[in-house]
Amino acid sequence: MNTITTTNFNFPGQKSVYRGKVREVYNINDELLVMVATDRLSAFDVVLPKGIPYKGQILNQIATKFMELTSDIVPNWLIATPDPNVAVGHLCDPFKVEMVIRGYLSGHAAREYAAGKRILCGVNMPEGLKENDQFPTPIITPTTKADNGSHDEDISREAILANGIVTEEDYLILEKYTRALYQRGTEIAASRGLILVDTKYEFGKTKDGQIVLIDEIHTPDSSRYFYAEGYQERQNNNEEQKQLSKEFVRRWLIENGFQGQEGQQIPNMTDAYIDTVSERYIELFENIIGESFVKADITQIQERIEKNVLRYLENR
Repeated sequence: MNTITTTNFNFPGQKSVYRGKVREVYNINDELLVMVATDRLSAFDVVLPKGIPYKGQILNQIATKFMELTSDIVPNWLIATPDPNVAVGHLCDPFKVEMVIRGYLSGHAAREYAAGKRILCGVNMPEGLKENDQFPTPIITPTTKADNGSHDEDISREAILANGIVTEEDYLILEKYTRALYQRGTEIAASRGLILVDTKYEFGKTKDGQIVLIDEIHTPDSSRYFYAEGYQERQNNNEEQKQLSKEFVRRWLIENGFQGQEGQQIPNMTDAYIDTVSERYIELFENIIGESFVKADITQIQERIEKNVLRYLENR
């Protein structure tokens, strides 16, 4: 399968390129950002060696759909989507934190809880919970926004304010937007027979100082979903939840001796395993969006993206 794992475009007015774990962002005249969603797969803050067919298209199309579905409650950076793998938006100054919100004790929170911790990012977690139980109220557990290749680190609201990473005035807005977005995402997921377990949001400021939602929203890379049907029965029987998220990749890596720690080797990802990952991403797209996934032509994916972006920039 042809995948896109790196790009080297040179667009008119291009000032710089930022290469994140999954996305490559081109600055056009300090005015626009052209964000290319690659097929790279990241887990434990490490980019895995092989691309996943259609993953970038899936991420981009889910994110842009949810930008549209939440624009009435939170302004966002998005202007256009000239290609299945590309979003174009306003240049923003990103906040140096990611706003993580958790409705359930899952993933990282569950691993911390199992280790005996009852405070996560300065927030108390109640006693007596088991993995995948619902919190009485969703909790916000921010992380620092790491540079490429570094690990995001848990951080408390108090530390964010004390270190001047975000002003208190702005942070209150980020919290308000985070809760509103999670509520909307929860409602949309419920209408599709899903539970939005946890997710993360990133925000930035436009040149005129407006706080907007940036990057991605409610994708399998930034969110965890459970199937609602049978959730409580599985909890009662101490069974694993049926989920749609990147957690299945993390678990496969853990089972094969890799958690992103120094000295550990990334296990070999066979073509058959890569196909199953691609199928899981398509499954999530179709479940959360409620539409069939239409595969773009990937025979010459680099050329397709370049052509579509150039046409957009020339005609805007």
